[in-house]
Amino acid sequence: MRLLIIGTLEGQLTEATKLAMQGGAKVAHATNIDIALASLRSGKGADLLLVDVMIDIPALINALEAERIHIPLVACGTQTNAAAAVNAIRAGAKEYIPLPPDAELIAAIIAAVARENSQFLYRDPAMAKIVKLAEQVAKSDASVLITGESGTGKEVMAKYLHAKSKRASKPFISINCAAIPENLLESELFGHEKGAFTGAVARRIGKFEEANGGTLLLDEISEMDVRLQAKLLRAIQERMIDRVGGKQSIPVNIRIIATSNRNLEEAVAEGNFREDLLFRLNVVNLKIPPLRQRQGDIRVLADYFVDKYSKSNGLAKRKLSEEAYQELCAAPWKGNVRELENTLHRAVLLSESEIITPSAIRMPDGSELSEISRSNSIASQAAQTAQTMSNLLVGRTVADVEQDLILSTLDHCLGNRTHAANILGISIRTLRNKLNQYSEEGIKIPSPGGQKNSAA
Repeated sequence: MRLLIIGTLEGQLTEATKLAMQGGAKVAHATNIDIALASLRSGKGADLLLVDVMIDIPALINALEAERIHIPLVACGTQTNAAAAVNAIRAGAKEYIPLPPDAELIAAIIAAVARENSQFLYRDPAMAKIVKLAEQVAKSDASVLITGESGTGKEVMAKYLHAKSKRASKPFISINCAAIPENLLESELFGHEKGAFTGAVARRIGKFEEANGGTLLLDEISEMDVRLQAKLLRAIQERMIDRVGGKQSIPVNIRIIATSNRNLEEAVAEGNFREDLLFRLNVVNLKIPPLRQRQGDIRVLADYFVDKYSKSNGLAKRKLSEEAYQELCAAPWKGNVRELENTLHRAVLLSESEIITPSAIRMPDGSELSEISRSNSIASQAAQTAQTMSNLLVGRTVADVEQDLILSTLDHCLGNRTHAANILGISIRTLRNKLNQYSEEGIKIPSPGGQKNSAA
């Protein structure tokens, strides 16, 4: 685990560094925010930031967000810094560690981060087959494509593969291709030189270079623009990358793991994904089954989440009743493991005793899990429909979209121009001018009564 300590190395913070190194962490140090950002831009990376509470933590978090650097942050300071500790937590710090440091506490934090990076819980035979295959291919450098529904644990499986590989001591770097705007994704992947574009205030090492020697996870690869897929294919084939604005190719030595919750073969058929890139990524395919098809995993995951959130909320250890287990196993879990985790986090907080009953699992309005999942499914479908409609507009001109909207509305109104103009919020004169323009271009216009006729 890579730990970056930010602050002056004096006395107690020095001791925290020693304890972290004894716990197996690789520790780097930066005395202030500027030096820390320079270190992170240079590709050295970190899995956790341990920051002196007297540093301007809100400014640090804002700077990290501005450069899209996502690393958990833990503040530390003397017990007299109560106000600063509260401000740090409010700004976004995950925890606050009092100084002088406690060896067990430091070790626990390091262990928690390491465990989060590689822990994979399962009991179901269907999942056991997938894990066995993962262990067989983990030692190789073959590219792996992990597929499955959202929330099944694809990223956790990727971390598990890395932990079992010969690259385990090297960086594991993840990038969510769906979460980064298209015009920024190339820079995130390959890095950029100072001045390469507006906002490029300094050289920034990309994820490929940051992962050098280790593993790079391309999360939700299906959402990557086709034009960028060509550059990615070259990087994978030649193990060479070019920074945006750079003049020199840079060699990289990485293993590629990709995930997708979509059918990439269908995406290839639709022209949204390159077939040659799919062949490069899909050397080994690990298809994780949805939670509803691995009932044997529900109990072990449920126990883990109950224990986790009991501890994190400072509560006495909670335990699920047999009736609660039965309700969990009967639910369809459209959101898979992610939905199960959220449900049990809520149950831990709502339970009125140390035994969690079905009433605590249900929503405050009494909705059963099957109803909750059905509602989530409808919301998910609506979001998917909205995303699909948005994707249909990308790459088209405003004039094209306007033309389709006008003609579709006119067709819906059976050719009634007055009605169509009212729906569109334009004057009848504007509508007629648009239709005359389309007619001159040879486009068929819906006539009164709903029949389309040619412009003649």
